[in-house]
Amino acid sequence: MKDFIIPQDALDPQNSRDLGTPASPSAQLVTLSIDGFAVTVPAGTSVMRAAAEAGIAIPKLCATDSMQAIGSCRLCLVEIDGMRGTPASCTTPVADGMIVHTQSDTVRQLRRGVMELYVSDHPRDLLTSPANGLDDVQTMAAAVGLREVRYTPGANHVAPCGADGQANPLFRAPDTSNPYFTYDPALCIVCMRCVRACDDIQGTFALTVEGRGFDSRIVAGQDQPFLTSDCVSCGACVQACPTGSLLENTVAEIGTPERSIITTCAYCGVGCSFEAQMRGDEVVRMIPYKHGKANRGHSCVKGRFAWGYANHGDRILSPMVREAITDPWRETSWDEAISFAANRMRAIQDEHGRDSVGVITSSRCTNEETYLVQKLARAVLGTNNTDTCARVCHSPTGYGLKTTFGTSAGTHDFDSVEFCDVALVIGANPTDGHPVFASRLRKRLREGAALIVLDPRRIDLLDTPHLGEAHHLALRPGTNVAVLTALAHVIVTEGLIDEAYIRARCDWDEYLAYAEFVSDPARAPEAVAEATGVPADAMRAAARRYAANGASAIYYGLGVTEHSQGSTTVMAIANLAMLTGNIGKPGAGVNPLRGQNNVQGSCDMGSFPHELPGYRHVSDPEARGIYERLWGVTIPDEPGLRIPNMFDAAVAGEFHGLYCQGEDILQSDPDTTHVAAALSAMDCVIVQDLFLNETASYAHVFLPGSTFLEKDGTFTNAERRINRVRKVMAPRNGYGDWEVTQLLANALGGNWNYTHPAQIMDEIAATTPSFAGVSYSLLDAVGSVQWPCNDAAPLGTPMMHGDGFVRGKGQFIHTEYVATDERSGPRFPLLLTTGRVLSQYNVGAQTRRTDNNVWHAEDRLEIHPHDAENRGLKSGDWVRLASRVGATTLRALVTERVAPGVVYTTFHHPTTQANVVTTDNSDWATNCPEYKVTAVQVTPSNGPSDWQEAYAEHAEAARRILAAE
Repeated sequence: MKDFIIPQDALDPQNSRDLGTPASPSAQLVTLSIDGFAVTVPAGTSVMRAAAEAGIAIPKLCATDSMQAIGSCRLCLVEIDGMRGTPASCTTPVADGMIVHTQSDTVRQLRRGVMELYVSDHPRDLLTSPANGLDDVQTMAAAVGLREVRYTPGANHVAPCGADGQANPLFRAPDTSNPYFTYDPALCIVCMRCVRACDDIQGTFALTVEGRGFDSRIVAGQDQPFLTSDCVSCGACVQACPTGSLLENTVAEIGTPERSIITTCAYCGVGCSFEAQMRGDEVVRMIPYKHGKANRGHSCVKGRFAWGYANHGDRILSPMVREAITDPWRETSWDEAISFAANRMRAIQDEHGRDSVGVITSSRCTNEETYLVQKLARAVLGTNNTDTCARVCHSPTGYGLKTTFGTSAGTHDFDSVEFCDVALVIGANPTDGHPVFASRLRKRLREGAALIVLDPRRIDLLDTPHLGEAHHLALRPGTNVAVLTALAHVIVTEGLIDEAYIRARCDWDEYLAYAEFVSDPARAPEAVAEATGVPADAMRAAARRYAANGASAIYYGLGVTEHSQGSTTVMAIANLAMLTGNIGKPGAGVNPLRGQNNVQGSCDMGSFPHELPGYRHVSDPEARGIYERLWGVTIPDEPGLRIPNMFDAAVAGEFHGLYCQGEDILQSDPDTTHVAAALSAMDCVIVQDLFLNETASYAHVFLPGSTFLEKDGTFTNAERRINRVRKVMAPRNGYGDWEVTQLLANALGGNWNYTHPAQIMDEIAATTPSFAGVSYSLLDAVGSVQWPCNDAAPLGTPMMHGDGFVRGKGQFIHTEYVATDERSGPRFPLLLTTGRVLSQYNVGAQTRRTDNNVWHAEDRLEIHPHDAENRGLKSGDWVRLASRVGATTLRALVTERVAPGVVYTTFHHPTTQANVVTTDNSDWATNCPEYKVTAVQVTPSNGPSDWQEAYAEHAEAARRILAAE
């Protein structure tokens, strides 16, 4: 297949050229004349953009089409008939009949004068500048015809010393504190593009202008290094800088890029599009693609900078095998490794039956790769024993939304947030887990939208600069259902429902039964206030605000699903949306924020043991028949084993073989001791990954994986958007992940003959109704689409349930609150909940192998000052975190972000292994683990726990690799 490549010297003018100012949303058209050419554009368009759309380039330094113009550089001056002076074209709107001159003698002279002043302050040898070729000052100087500077060299911001040898008070040395970019104040022209990018796009407000006039300069925070300021290293300032004052270190090290390939980030579920800018086969930098429909040209520190793990020395590039997990690894050929794995799996099935083995698909891999792994299980191994990491994160989303709405996915696209009047965020921390979406939400909050947060912890979203109305319901972990049902109680009993919507879109009799259930005084805010820890008046105020006129959206994360009542909570969320008519209109919806880059896609592709691709149950003979005819096999009509069932069966001696692609189940799944026991009991564990992860310590076969930079395929993000992933370099291990799965399948007798992932997508489209219209040619033409994409919606479906629910009538579900079995008491008086941090990702296998460790080098335990004082603890102290199933040690962080009685930690570092503490409690419907509620005790510690010592010894022995002969 042809790569979507943008040569650096011939970029697509409609896709990559900066048009100077944002597009106008107006439907009214205006016609004007620019340099004698008639131009028709929407009213409100700037003269600069109108000229750019006509192919007439007006010089600029401070203007960019990602932000509103401020007209500070004065380089874009034009003359307009009937208007005095020479206005800035970036801030001047067009008018019908306007006559504009962009190249008059007066304008050219003024521009050269302006440019001369800029250059006079920046004398430097261009050959020594790492920004050479990327510096707009150089480009614009040439554009306006500047050939010499007439001013006598004098005081400037570049020279460390003046002509008299004295220190220059204007000079500031470059700031190299950030591991990814350098700030050189000497190259800054104070155009304020970086400041505006930080404010308007990212929403952090970390940069400002210090001083006045010639003494003014850009500073981070309170004139401090970037690393210690509030900067979150999203890269927006670097991308906005026109001079090279802010520049990626990789550009200085490698050189300027020569071509670009559009691909998709492999971190969180936002699904940001990037230009991988290349020099040869080496990535120079990742630039957020301005027309990426999920990120709209923005990025976070992970996608923008943390891609270096692809070339990390820890990567395993050769297959390895061993007879027993106590043996050292032996490097071998691909043929031997595949034969070794296939022979073992067949031997197991011959001895113990076809259902004695299974597979686990990866939410980090592409749709095509995931589809093949579940096909391997069903078509080659003959079992429905296939599951995915969504089991331990968003399986309740699939169950809850399919029950209430008829589909197992979010309802709206990310663009919808721009029309949101109220955002209810529950169990999610977008600024850390989904930062690019969080920036868009923050912008909407600054514009006046109200915010409701349901979370035991105070998340950063509540500290958004210029935040308006905000409600924080700091509920006790495990009480989501009680609080949400109390909100519904207020909406129903106070007559805040949208009756017309309910009558039209839902079953009215069913609603009446639900209304009777939820109106019970036992479900009122006053009745549940003590159990939830949320004051009744706070619940009532939040319910009234959510139900107010306008568009209210719900965004939720793992703090909803990873509970014993995770599925019930999802259905309670759906109830709120249906009660108030907040489904099927812009700015509203029920929107799960998926954790990993392809969690949605791994579910879509039939990774669950009870569902074929497209969420069709394996008991459905029509759905099975599609694949049986295509694959020439018989598919079992009974669901297979879920991940927890596989572990239990292994410990019981009934499950013996596992192929695990791209998931580190030992670190990511709960009750680590139980997982380790299960893996130890298996006869063959095949791990396919980039690194010798924690699971690989118990593996018999290691098959090297490929990074997202080395593969073709698609990811499906949290908004159901199918994005292309394009290969920017050859796989360092020799094969893409889909090719490895095909090798294993064929060694097992599969007889597959795919030659490119596009063929796999064609098979997906031919068999899965929601993907029926998807093809690589369509994605290359339009960028991305959201499923369902079929004859009824050939360009996809940004908003679901616009005219009616997929299931017909929306279904109200009675959401009885059932307290979790995991409760605090005298022995374990605190409740532990877990989450993520901005700089690290999931189990940290990728981000820990980048410079992101500078921000989060270890997991810490957040504890309230009251609880810390009772235990004699202070920040930095080592503590023992113990539950009824295990214990670990880590350092404490005393903070009021958590409430008394609640502690919090992340799970990015295997040396801490927070999941050795979490229990095997799980959601009643899906077995999603209850990570978010664990009763614990915290005490001072002076060393690692027994488990940590034993595991460190085991891991070291398990990673031994025999020297090559």
